[in-house]
Amino acid sequence: VQLQAFGGGLVQPGGSLRLSCTASGFSLSHLAIGWFRQAPGKEREGLLCMSSRNFVEYTGDATKGRFTISRDNVRDDVMYLQMSNLNSDDTAVYYCATDIWCDRWSGYHSTAAFHTWGQGTQVTVSS
Repeated sequence: VQLQAFGGGLVQPGGSLRLSCTASGFSLSHLAIGWFRQAPGKEREGLLCMSSRNFVEYTGDATKGRFTISRDNVRDDVMYLQMSNLNSDDTAVYYCATDIWCDRWSGYHSTAAFHTWGQGTQVTVSS
């Protein structure tokens, strides 16, 4: 049972990027799904969480309407984070996670508390 995020890389300021996260060994269908990030020297921050009923129940301040979360329309083991209008403050390692509810996206919780915590992918925004 694991999650793996993909799609990170170098992007220019103002650009867009879509991250994907694939679950191995379980379905995302009945779980809350979401994303976090952690920049060097900064605390981890929650970005978005979508409930098992597909309601976005947590939206972090950092997203500022630029990020959206979704599930794959066909596969039940893939989620996405679409990011647009990126700037240097978005440079960070991005992590996907699953849980029963979206409660843990606010405040700080050990990664061990989540249903599953994925390996991150580096996003660097630079010209």
